[in-house]
Amino acid sequence: MRLILVRHGDPDYENDCITPLGNLQAKAASERLKDEGISGICSSSCGRALETAQYTADLLGLRIEKFDFLREISWGSEDGTEILKNGHPWHVSDQMVEDNASLFEGYENYFANNRISRYIEKSAEDIDNWLSGFGYKREGHFYRNTGAATDKTIAVFGHGGIFTLLLSRLFNIPYPFVFQAIRMDMTSVTVISFSDEPGKLVSPRFEILADARHIKDIKEENVYGF
Repeated sequence: MRLILVRHGDPDYENDCITPLGNLQAKAASERLKDEGISGICSSSCGRALETAQYTADLLGLRIEKFDFLREISWGSEDGTEILKNGHPWHVSDQMVEDNASLFEGYENYFANNRISRYIEKSAEDIDNWLSGFGYKREGHFYRNTGAATDKTIAVFGHGGIFTLLLSRLFNIPYPFVFQAIRMDMTSVTVISFSDEPGKLVSPRFEILADARHIKDIKEENVYGF
């Protein structure tokens, strides 16, 4: 199985949609994806992800399956008290680098009283349940191909935050490191493959990571003419 992760296009966060620039990016992404052999499309239930996914769905004649667990992650104080960088995980990981702190151990102190910690636990459970539907059952640190898995390619449209947690879970990498090391551009494409050998305990592998070459020539002037 292959998972193709696609971040949403340039967003209008206030109205939960994509901007005119985001629409150009989403269209370019659909052209980038059309020959990937995609057989299914999953998306966050957020409007900006769904609008981005619709271009690919229309081009390939596929239905979009919506999932609430793919919505953008939540962070901030658990009880209203002040926390580091207002809990924003990218900013917290930046602070860890400034402090020359390890991104692999002891990072829990940096995320103390941040609701992202609770969110991560629930997210891991949701990710594992979702993957089990494709025939990959979590077993320790890896995934067992239960025999129901196929060679399908699934496109997944979502957000930088939830995709960071997804990569952290799949590859057993501490999430502060992923927040720091991988920054996904709008409609960037990440391709992950799983072994299709029945019964095998597998670790996924990267084919492509955060590739945004399909939007390199798409600028705001393409929309607004300046």
